[in-house]
Amino acid sequence: MNRKAWKFVLGAGILVVFLLVAHPVKAQVASAILSGTVVDPSGKVVPNAKVSVKNLTSGQSTDTKTDSAGIFSVPNLAPGDYEVSVSAEGFSTNTQKFTITQGAAQTLNFRLGGVLSLGDLGFSPAEAQGDPKEQARLDKRSHMLRIHQRIGLIATAPIVASVVTGAFAGGKKESSTDRWVHLGLGSAAGDLYGISAYYAIFAPKIEGTKTRGPIRLHKILAWIHGPGMIATPILGALAFDQKSKGEHVHGIAQAHGPVAIVTAAAYGAAILSVSLKW
Repeated sequence: MNRKAWKFVLGAGILVVFLLVAHPVKAQVASAILSGTVVDPSGKVVPNAKVSVKNLTSGQSTDTKTDSAGIFSVPNLAPGDYEVSVSAEGFSTNTQKFTITQGAAQTLNFRLGGVLSLGDLGFSPAEAQGDPKEQARLDKRSHMLRIHQRIGLIATAPIVASVVTGAFAGGKKESSTDRWVHLGLGSAAGDLYGISAYYAIFAPKIEGTKTRGPIRLHKILAWIHGPGMIATPILGALAFDQKSKGEHVHGIAQAHGPVAIVTAAAYGAAILSVSLKW
């Protein structure tokens, strides 16, 4: 074999040896793995904790999560300096720095901090503790307003029925049955309305609470149906007395019907104002 052939064979051999050596090294570098376990302050494993591994040189991050056993594994890490952050809902974040060397399989375990408190979020002890009296006041207000709402909805039925029967109570028939039915429904409506109004008026007030939107409209309408629910039965009593004497409804008693209709309309609008989203 001549000299040129020998040089070719020798060069090819060196190249093959270099490739065989270089390939495992490259694979070895790329196969570096970081693994570990995440536990809470009591030592119980934390599943689904977020693990973020950041290469401090390149700035590239790799994210993963712990499995049901609290174990995580991040493969294919190049040698270098890293920062690992572990977080989970309800716990403070734990951060550690470490260095990976060529081909090393690194283990890094984490113990998360305790459950976040209001103090951790920037609230002062006084703010975090709260005022038991104010909380009791708020609970009482919520309870009374719920009763106000329920009875107010129940009152809708006799209010509507009394308006409908009012058209017959003042008719030409000699029988007084329609008038008594109308009177009974009006009385029931007034009683229920009064109870509902009591719970709204005497519910404890919370200082600093501003009235906006639907609630503001709801309160404005109360200034219409509130006086109307007082005037309607008074005018109705006058009209009832006149009809019972065989007289035509006259004088101020004639306003009974229109006032009742306006009152019922304002009451219905007040209910819709807090029932519909707008």
